[in-house]
Amino acid sequence: MSGDAAGILALLREWDAAEDPRPLVIETSGSTGQPKRVMLSREAMRVSADATHLRLGGPGQWALNLPPTYVAGVQVLFRTVRAGAASRRYYSAVPTQLVRLLRHDDEVEKLRAFDAVLIGGASLRAEVRREAERRGVRIVQTYGMSETCGGCVYDGEPLDGVEVRIEDDQVLVRGPVLFDGYEGEPERTAAAFADGWLVTSDLGHWAEDGRLRIDGRADDVIISGGVKVPAQSVADAISRDLKGTPVAVVGVEDPEWGERVVAVVEVIGSRSSVSLDYLRNLIEPRAWAPRQLVMVQQLPLLPNGKPDRVAIKKLAADA
Repeated sequence: MSGDAAGILALLREWDAAEDPRPLVIETSGSTGQPKRVMLSREAMRVSADATHLRLGGPGQWALNLPPTYVAGVQVLFRTVRAGAASRRYYSAVPTQLVRLLRHDDEVEKLRAFDAVLIGGASLRAEVRREAERRGVRIVQTYGMSETCGGCVYDGEPLDGVEVRIEDDQVLVRGPVLFDGYEGEPERTAAAFADGWLVTSDLGHWAEDGRLRIDGRADDVIISGGVKVPAQSVADAISRDLKGTPVAVVGVEDPEWGERVVAVVEVIGSRSSVSLDYLRNLIEPRAWAPRQLVMVQQLPLLPNGKPDRVAIKKLAADA
């Protein structure tokens, strides 16, 4: 996929109406530094789009505030194609966008006008969701990836036809929304599956309410002084205390600890004076606490709005 939103929308209309179209090929964001070219069949995209509308209460038109060439943006356009002249309205964004929109009353007023606001692509802090819902915004948290045609689990519940299981804390997915493979990479494609299940890079568990909870990425675990530190859990604890301030926690090479735990925090108002000692006192167990604090004006982001983990790690290492 390449081009602007209008051009891609026109192509998707033709693709949806074609007799036997070739798969879409969507390049992943490369947040880990290894972008892939994911092949998605029309049938998988249709199942995903139609199941999404069914879960949300009916077909609707979608507002696009994401790059149109990544899976989330392509799905916004394709769902609009599938919906036709529907009266319901939906919006899709990543958590960082929601945090920044909530700072402006006029933007919150616009969000309230949508029948649902889908948030995906990264972890959504519970306090950010509560604030949005308190202000009248209907939030639906999604989980998925390019290989599943975007979101395939909504508010912890798989879409119709999608199966999820947890094996050794890792999330596995099966169903009609799965991709056809990585273009030109049969070995990489084979390595992504185990007995028909897509083996994701995400760690998760089933909560007491029966819903899926994502605990972070398997490659987000930092080994510091022989202790496994779940980077996302540490970032969540810091962000929660800092009223939803964007935070990233990464590991950088360290001669004493192997990997040093570094907290990278956006400077917002009075929070510009936050200290490393203050953050360390927030974290239990103490062995997970960051050993370095880096303050930035804005976390580096990829074009699709997700945190650029490679850039953040380099920034932390350089600091």
